Amino acid sequence: MNYSICRRLFYLLIFAVILTPNIRADTRKMPLDLYLIIDASEGFREAKDETVAWINEQVIDRLLQEGDRIVIWFAGTGARMIHSETVGARRDEAKNKIRNIDISGNNPDFMGALRDAASRASRENPDGKRISYTLLVSASAENLAPAIETSSAGLFRWFRTEKYARWQAIVADPGINQKVRSAAAAYMSGR
Repeated sequence: MNYSICRRLFYLLIFAVILTPNIRADTRKMPLDLYLIIDASEGFREAKDETVAWINEQVIDRLLQEGDRIVIWFAGTGARMIHSETVGARRDEAKNKIRNIDISGNNPDFMGALRDAASRASRENPDGKRISYTLLVSASAENLAPAIETSSAGLFRWFRTEKYARWQAIVADPGINQKVRSAAAAYMSGR
């Protein structure tokens, strides 16, 4: 096995070790900051209903717990933050905002939202006492390609993809580079 593959496997192992103790079924102990970026371009229109249902059921209802934070952007002609809240018992406002997505433009502006999400993650969680990750939902890999290819999208070095018939979701941790480096340094120094 070449060195590059071994190194990536090591980083994935470290990533799993970092998150595993903090996420357990329905009893997660650390609060979560979710940065949700939704494709709001014309290409997303066809998959809108199916995708919105998945986000509301799987992400907002099942993943989020009281005390978690969610920030939502629509990536259409420009990136627009449309909602931010600390999650309570009721989650209707976030779900309604997502149901009423405004479709605009042919190409989604993921980069504006990604930069804002990364900035918020470092500003709002400097001590690392919260789990923080970004979820991008898009109609196609073609729409996501410009965001993944740019040099400022380092958070895509370690990510997970969920693919569905007409859309896909990418999960990434905006602060994963620093966490992996810290975990690798601790491992190498025997701590």
